[in-house]
Amino acid sequence: MNWKNLVALFGAVVMTASVSAQANLLNASNPEDIGKKTAQQLVADNDKPLAYGYVDDRDILWSKVVWEYIDLNERLNLPYYYPIHDNSTSSNRKSLFKTLLDGVADDELTEVYDDSYFTTKLTKKEIEAKLFRVDTTDAGKDELNAGNTDIEEFITRTEIAPHDIEGFKVKGVWYFDKRQGELKYRLLAVAPIAPDVQTKGRESLANVAEKLPIFWVWYPGARDLLHGMKVFNEKNSAYPISFDHMLNARRFNAIVYREENIYGNRDVKDYVKGNALFQVLESDRIRESIRDKELDMWNY
Repeated sequence: MNWKNLVALFGAVVMTASVSAQANLLNASNPEDIGKKTAQQLVADNDKPLAYGYVDDRDILWSKVVWEYIDLNERLNLPYYYPIHDNSTSSNRKSLFKTLLDGVADDELTEVYDDSYFTTKLTKKEIEAKLFRVDTTDAGKDELNAGNTDIEEFITRTEIAPHDIEGFKVKGVWYFDKRQGELKYRLLAVAPIAPDVQTKGRESLANVAEKLPIFWVWYPGARDLLHGMKVFNEKNSAYPISFDHMLNARRFNAIVYREENIYGNRDVKDYVKGNALFQVLESDRIRESIRDKELDMWNY
C-alpha cells in the first residue's frame, strides 16, 4: 500500500468518526431528537478532557508566570466571542463568557475569584452585583415619596451581556520540563473583560469607563465545563472543537501585559508609558525571551 492509499484511508477514518459524532442529525425523526445520544453512544464516547500529567517540582528547571490579553476584535479570537444571542444557534453552542456564566449559575464552577492571585473568592451574589445595575428614575422616586410602592415601570435594569465582552485576560505559566526536555505552557486562570456595569449606558462616563475583569476562574476546575461546550469549526462543521481544546492548544492571539517580576509584578504599561507601539514591542520582547529559553537550554 503506497502513501496515497494510506492518506486516503486515514482521511476516511477521520471523516467516519466525525460524521458518526453528528449522525443523530440525519436520523432524528423530529427536531427534539437532534443532539440526543443513546446510552450506548454515551458509553462509547467517554468524552472527557485529557487529564493533565503530573509534574514534579523537581522536574521544573525554569518557569515564568505571564498574564495575557485576548482581544475579541481580532478575527482569530472571534470563536470565543460568538454566538452573542442564545436563540441564534443550537443549545450546545455558546460564547465563552456565557458558558462561564451559566457554569457559575448552575454551580458547575465554584472556584471563582476577584483577582488573578486567588485571594478573594466570590459568591453568586457578588458576581451578580458586577453584572447588573438597577436604577430608579426621578419620577419613580417621587412615587416612592408619595407612598406608592408599585414603581416597576419607573425602574430600568442594566446588565452585562455577551456582546459587551471585549476580551479575556488569561494567566498561565511557561515552564521547562527537564524530564521531557521541552518548554510547556499551563493555563491557570481566565477572566472576561467588560466595561464597568455602573458606567454602561451613561454617556457622561463613556470616556472614563474602565475595562475590568468581571471575575477570575480557576481554569483546571473549569475544564469539564469548557470541554462540553463546542466551538464552531469553519473548516468542518461536523467536527466541532471544545473551548478546553482551543485554550490548551493556545489557539488565540494575545498580547503579554504582565510578567512576574521584582517590581511587584507590574504591568508593561506601568514602565512603558504613553506609547502603545513601544508597549507592543515590549510584549513581543517578553514573548520571544520565553520562546528562546527552550533553545538556550540546549546551548553550552
